[in-house]
Amino acid sequence: MNRISEVSFRAVSLTTASRFAEASELYRAVFGYLDPAYGLNPRLLGALASNGGSVVGILDGSDKVVAFAYGFCGTDRRGYYHYSQSAVVAADQQGHGLGRMLKHAQREVALSHGMSRMRWTYDPMQLRNAHFNLDVLGARGRWFAPDMYGPGTDRVIVEWDLTREHPIVPGALTELVLPTDPAELRRSFEGLLAQGLVAVSCRRRPDGNGAYYFGPADDA
Repeated sequence: MNRISEVSFRAVSLTTASRFAEASELYRAVFGYLDPAYGLNPRLLGALASNGGSVVGILDGSDKVVAFAYGFCGTDRRGYYHYSQSAVVAADQQGHGLGRMLKHAQREVALSHGMSRMRWTYDPMQLRNAHFNLDVLGARGRWFAPDMYGPGTDRVIVEWDLTREHPIVPGALTELVLPTDPAELRRSFEGLLAQGLVAVSCRRRPDGNGAYYFGPADDA
């Protein structure tokens, strides 16, 4: 029997010091961080939760936090948006759709504070994550951030229109087969974005290779 049918998961906003500590512990465990410099301060989560940020978790049947995400308000020339800084799912609970539950829980928080857009980043070489962000959620890859966290940490910045249940997918798409060289991917990705295109999909082709698909921005 599929474990998802055996366990009742629920998404909640985390609001207590004990929940913040539990979420911080899960964060360290999932990423394998031993250095305190890469930890997550529970007090920061408390401050975010009290000041318009999102601190959301997924609880299992035993009331344990098995997935967690947090974010905060950002701003640009178009106004305010919600920035999702991180999302983690316990190793033994992955593959049950909890990542999607987390993002939709953050969506509700953002909408409740009057924000209609959410942004976050991901590694463009991670095909499964790219597919989830672009195809499952309907976010759009709008910007490329080279070496965002230091050498070798290229990231795509996606934006999710929280007001659209089913984003428009352009009829004509430009294909970019996923190269094995990150530098080549960076050049190609940045070149397509410079043409005014955005990443709208990432999936496997019939030959087994992964590919990105670009089209005009939904708001173009």
